[in-house]
Amino acid sequence: MVEPATESRTQPKALGKMSIVNNVQQQQQQQQAAAPTTAQVNTVTNNSVAGSIPRKSSCVVTVGMMEENRIKQRDMFKVMREKKNALMNQDGGNPNWEFINMIREYQSTIDFRPLVEGQPVDIHQITVCVRKRPLNQKEMTRKEVDVVCIPNKNTLIVHEPKAKVDLTKYLDNQKFRFDYTFDETCSNEMVYMYTAKPLVQAVFEGAMATCFAYGQTGSGKTHTMGGTFNGRSQDSNNGIYGLATRDIFELLQSSKYRSNNLVVSASFYEIYCGNVFDLLSNKNKARVLEDGKKQVQVVGLTEREVYSVEEVQAIISSGTNLRTSGQTAANSNSSRSHAIFSLTLRVKGTTKVHGKFSFIDLAGNERGADTVSENRRTRSESSEINKSLLSLKECIRALGRKKHLPYRGSVLTKVLRDSFIGKNIRTCMIAMIAPGMTSCEHTLNTLRYAYRVKELAVIDPDERVDPEEDLIEGDEPVNGGVHNFNDLEQLRSLNENEMTMELYNQHKAISDLQQKEEEVLDNHQRVNEFLERFLPEAKELYNLTNLVDYDQDAYCKRGEELFTQLAEVANSFKDLMSEFRTKLSQEEMVSQAAKLSHRK
Repeated sequence: MVEPATESRTQPKALGKMSIVNNVQQQQQQQQAAAPTTAQVNTVTNNSVAGSIPRKSSCVVTVGMMEENRIKQRDMFKVMREKKNALMNQDGGNPNWEFINMIREYQSTIDFRPLVEGQPVDIHQITVCVRKRPLNQKEMTRKEVDVVCIPNKNTLIVHEPKAKVDLTKYLDNQKFRFDYTFDETCSNEMVYMYTAKPLVQAVFEGAMATCFAYGQTGSGKTHTMGGTFNGRSQDSNNGIYGLATRDIFELLQSSKYRSNNLVVSASFYEIYCGNVFDLLSNKNKARVLEDGKKQVQVVGLTEREVYSVEEVQAIISSGTNLRTSGQTAANSNSSRSHAIFSLTLRVKGTTKVHGKFSFIDLAGNERGADTVSENRRTRSESSEINKSLLSLKECIRALGRKKHLPYRGSVLTKVLRDSFIGKNIRTCMIAMIAPGMTSCEHTLNTLRYAYRVKELAVIDPDERVDPEEDLIEGDEPVNGGVHNFNDLEQLRSLNENEMTMELYNQHKAISDLQQKEEEVLDNHQRVNEFLERFLPEAKELYNLTNLVDYDQDAYCKRGEELFTQLAEVANSFKDLMSEFRTKLSQEEMVSQAAKLSHRK
């Protein structure tokens, strides 16, 4: 009985161990059943590679993305090359096709409404307008780019090509506004209708009218003023000269003015290097002087009465052929002088001026910038052009302000004094521009000049200050009450950006040289006149000695008097020549200083 009890006590322990072992074995069997074998793993892996994309490393992914980007860039560059080639072929392989495309895109946003015939004519005391000529054959051969557009009758835009520091090309679109802007399609007749024609009527009403043609050489000044060229011959019938002359003679015969008994007289002269040359008298030199009444007189100038348009055209043709010209970078036959053609109305049998119309074809403005040339003649020529253009601008601007009128700043404004002084004055400036990209700098200079002329407020003529009464502080009357204004200094103060101190000194030296040259030439003329009288008297005195009983005392006395006069004339002329040489040396030194300053 005891043993069964013990056995019953130990059996549960053995059974407990057996159950733990069994549990562990069962768990291992379950894990083994759950865990796949190596073969099974390989089988699963092979099945996953066959059915899906394998996992790649980051390096492989990056290389793949770079390849895709390269493909996209190649496609993009291919499209860009095709577009570039299309644009280049569109403009005939023009090297400036990028600027052409930028200009084309900009102009596509503009509403173009240019001036057309039939629009009303606005009447201004001072009219400033701009005319753009078309590209000429030479420019088209060079594949020039048209950088000027005219959206409407008052506005002009210059597409100035520029480049950034990184050579990126871009456009600087500069806008200007004037009374009228004429595009390349406008004819001479249309330009005349809105500029000079209103002034013709004013002349018959007693006005002093002036029409200027200003601009770069080759921009169309002579074409506008003189007429269309057919080969080498010029048709003066459709130029402003001819159109105005035709209207003047028509008004003379009209019932309104026939009873005034007016006659027309014409003069034609040029101003070159500060001197006036008469184009109606084989370029004889004339003198510009002020009389006791402070009126400017051109002494020795031919003025011829005319009775038909044909007579006027003959005068213009002969005078134009005599005009001084020379070669420049812009034109092989450049006008290097200012040409002034005037038609004056007077009552028949009197000298009183009823009205006057002056037409001025100015020298090319690029000559005015050439003030540091090696050649003294070119320096003198360019200096005079520069001074006259600045003086002309300030004289026109002074018409609209209570300011001193600096008409003594140049010979041009001196001879046009009557066009700036008085109550009944009408002025018109036609600025001519070339549309080519290589002329862009000259075009902008022309437009800025014309714009400065226009930026004024016209005042009542009764309130305008007389130039002789408007004294500058420090000026004192000289020569019997005639005031000597330093107009050149005033021009510099008004145009410091355009006339540096070095250029001012050069202008002054050249002006002093020209004045001394004039004095020397006048004295030389007096010497020649004296010698013409001296030689016959000297011969007559010598012939007295052929007589046996000639009066020796009278011979000696007369001989002393005669040769004393000769010595005085010779010494005076010698002193003037010495002073003239000194002025030449001074001008050379000042010009060298201006040249060095310009290079810096």
